Amino acid sequence: MSGTFQSADKTMTEQRLRELAGGVAIIGVAGRFPGAANIPALWEMLKAGHSAIRRFEPHELDDDFDAATRADPNYVPARPIIDGIDQFDAEFFGYNARDAALTDPQQRVFLECVWSALEDAGYDPKQTPGAIGVFAGSSLNTYFLRHVLQDRSAVDVFTSNFQVGSYQELMGALQDFVATRVAYKLDLRGPAVNVQSACSTSLLAVAQAVQSLQLFSSDMAIAGGVSITLPQQRGYIHSEGGMASADGTCRPFDANATGTIFGSGAGVVVLKRVEDAVQDGDHIYAVIRGVGVNNDGAGKVGFTAPSAEGQAEAIAAALAVAGVEPDTIGYVEAHGTATPLGDPIEFRGLQSAFETANARNYCWLGSIKANVGHLDAAAGVAGLIKTALALDHELLPPQINFERVNSSIQLDQSPFKIATTLTPWPRGSEPRRAGVSAFGVGGTNVHLVLEESPVTRVAEVATTDDHAHLLVVSGRSEASAKTAALALSRRFADAQPPSLSDAAYTLQSGRRAFPYRIAVAARTRDCAIAGLTSAANKGVLRTPDAAPKLLFMFPGQGAQYPGMGQTLYRSEPIFKQWVDRGLIVLEPLIGPEIRSALFDTQPLGDDDAHPIRSTLLAQPALFVIEHALARLLMSRGAQPGIMIGHSLGEFVAATIAGVMSFDDALRLIAARGQAMRAQPPGAMLAVRAPLKDIESLLPVSVEIAAVNAPELVTVAGSFEHIADFEEKLAARDVPHRRLHTSHAFHSAAMLPVVAELRRALQGMTLHAPRIPIVSSVTGQFLTDTEAMSPDYWAQHARVTVRFADAYATAVAGDPAVAIEVGPGRTLATFAQQSRVAIRPLAIVPTLPEFSDRVREVVVFSDAVGQLWRCGVDVTLGAPTNGQRVSLPGTPFEHKRYWIDRKAAAIAAPATQAATVSSAFASSPTTPELL
Repeated sequence: MSGTFQSADKTMTEQRLRELAGGVAIIGVAGRFPGAANIPALWEMLKAGHSAIRRFEPHELDDDFDAATRADPNYVPARPIIDGIDQFDAEFFGYNARDAALTDPQQRVFLECVWSALEDAGYDPKQTPGAIGVFAGSSLNTYFLRHVLQDRSAVDVFTSNFQVGSYQELMGALQDFVATRVAYKLDLRGPAVNVQSACSTSLLAVAQAVQSLQLFSSDMAIAGGVSITLPQQRGYIHSEGGMASADGTCRPFDANATGTIFGSGAGVVVLKRVEDAVQDGDHIYAVIRGVGVNNDGAGKVGFTAPSAEGQAEAIAAALAVAGVEPDTIGYVEAHGTATPLGDPIEFRGLQSAFETANARNYCWLGSIKANVGHLDAAAGVAGLIKTALALDHELLPPQINFERVNSSIQLDQSPFKIATTLTPWPRGSEPRRAGVSAFGVGGTNVHLVLEESPVTRVAEVATTDDHAHLLVVSGRSEASAKTAALALSRRFADAQPPSLSDAAYTLQSGRRAFPYRIAVAARTRDCAIAGLTSAANKGVLRTPDAAPKLLFMFPGQGAQYPGMGQTLYRSEPIFKQWVDRGLIVLEPLIGPEIRSALFDTQPLGDDDAHPIRSTLLAQPALFVIEHALARLLMSRGAQPGIMIGHSLGEFVAATIAGVMSFDDALRLIAARGQAMRAQPPGAMLAVRAPLKDIESLLPVSVEIAAVNAPELVTVAGSFEHIADFEEKLAARDVPHRRLHTSHAFHSAAMLPVVAELRRALQGMTLHAPRIPIVSSVTGQFLTDTEAMSPDYWAQHARVTVRFADAYATAVAGDPAVAIEVGPGRTLATFAQQSRVAIRPLAIVPTLPEFSDRVREVVVFSDAVGQLWRCGVDVTLGAPTNGQRVSLPGTPFEHKRYWIDRKAAAIAAPATQAATVSSAFASSPTTPELL
């Protein structure tokens, strides 16, 4: 939620950690509230001081009151509700349509909230070790009464079959299954406990979760509650002195308070022991430092009445467990139902618990019920979430609907005060602390003492050119993945966005990968926004069910440029290790120039003066970079299933496949480069035309050096003969281009090189390939005999490179991802021009071309992301000490799963509702505080 950034080195004192020993961190939050479909919307609503109470027009009402009741002056057509309760993502949680429709919407909403809370915490339960517990409760299942059992005969059938028959209805109906259903659907192995204590249910669930963590029964715990009662769009009858507001407005502690108003909502928090949360880099909204739970017993007017003494004892117990004095508490989120007697009783309890505090008006007091109403079983967790957000944002939202204090409350003579505007929450000599109360009908009182996060936030460190952050999002459909990408882009556009590194870490380590995937590598926030937005506007392909085969393609001479791989050399230890090892072998063979050829980044000119264009240096330099790049990819989990190489590139493939050792290959490449340089200069020409058309024009003195694509052929010969051939091509308007080469490679000019290479191969041990290689000499799979033949490798410099045939053979089998393991996009271009029947899922470059070399780390990170997008199980490269941050979660794909009421079930209006309500109000056990 917060836009500030957690420091990786967590500046904090050991004393604070000792003080918080035994504390429990709130690391994830989620919920659906009136007027707020998610937590960011709730916080904005609270900051703005808005009320979510809905006031219904007659045609909007869905209750069964008759016209006379609705015309009663005491009838109040208002209620805070949540939208879309008939909607559910059944497929996401493995429900069939019938089971989804029979399941209490409270449990469906709660299940979605749990998933969202875990994502907010940055954890995928499937990949999270340890026991995850669930503690939860809900209100009465009125959907079952109103929509499933719609008439007396349905009730009779169900009750007659109870516990034995009507099993689907039973499983969807019982409140017993709120916690266990979550544990089953998400495969959670910790305690799963249903909690019921009326209005204090969800805060009691949190207290139970805290205890489970402290006893090490759970390593992570989910706690909360839900209340959705039907019909939602209903009014109520206000009775003087009763619990319900006279005008549908909840005014906690205000002189004009006439009662509360019940509504729908759900809230969930994810908890961990604070030391574990700090160690794991979790985003800590707040720390629960103390818990007090008790019951009023019989010492009160009636069962439903509150007790100031019982509430005071629960608050005092929480303070004692926390080990803090009342005068260090800066805010109390009260139960605050706005009933005429309930608020004064609660205030007396607070005063009693704070009696040792001599200061006046230092502690803010508020209640979320003014904004969203009384959420029954979800009321306590709603107040807890509000308070945790206030601590996290260092702001106190305004207490709405407050003008002057209840005459029975002596606010000026107490430690308390009420903020009616958005108020900064400064830190004093003590950390920010707060209390949260929830008191239930029946007398179960719960109070928590919260403290701000012990992790100090610092500004994000700017990303250097050596680092790019890989942002990965996914969905179960194309639309879902696009929605997720756009939501993340908007998050980066916030006034207080998360750091790129923290976001990348959270997405990579704490989110489940679904079949439709988007990956964006970025060095800056603006690049991230642009990349995510662009990806969302394009098609998103589904990842195959089975991981695709990887085709490693190694380019040949001509792809090299100064500084290639330089950023990876600085930032990737595996890459650096193999480059350094190669230089140790090469420097004694060809001199220190090989190092300068690799790392000197002076601009390339048209005069071929740069050492990297020298055949002597170009070939070993390119070999070293391609080999190191392949090893880096393999260390990330990208294991080649097939390999091909263009000329020199096939020697890299042979080394990776174990045909020759790394050191032997380097000695062979050094000898190859020296032998080629010693030959008479020559030229090469790329011609865009089919091979048969070129062969008909080809003079004897010019040879086919390479067939790279169906209409892309390279020819070689002397400068004079190539110039003559250029004129012939120009006369026939055949597109062609002179290549930057010093010799006529793969032509008769290379015959002396063949002899030199045969000598270099003497005594070298060659092996059968451990990974299949497609030969660029034959265009077919390299046989063991060919691989172990010195003559094959010696002739390599002379014969035509048949890359087009080799590529067609390589991709003819299983679906593959083609990866260009080397600088530029030469082979990717050839592959895209191929006319093969089976196209790879993707053609992925791993290093940029020379003109784009400043983006080297971005291109490589993007390559890893594209492999992940195609279903390859790669290590994405998240920092090992990253921090989790709150980010938009996986979008649910809702459909309607609902049993509509039949006309017969609506026929008989509740004509006695007013009479029953009045009788209940005059009873000596009238509920004053819920």
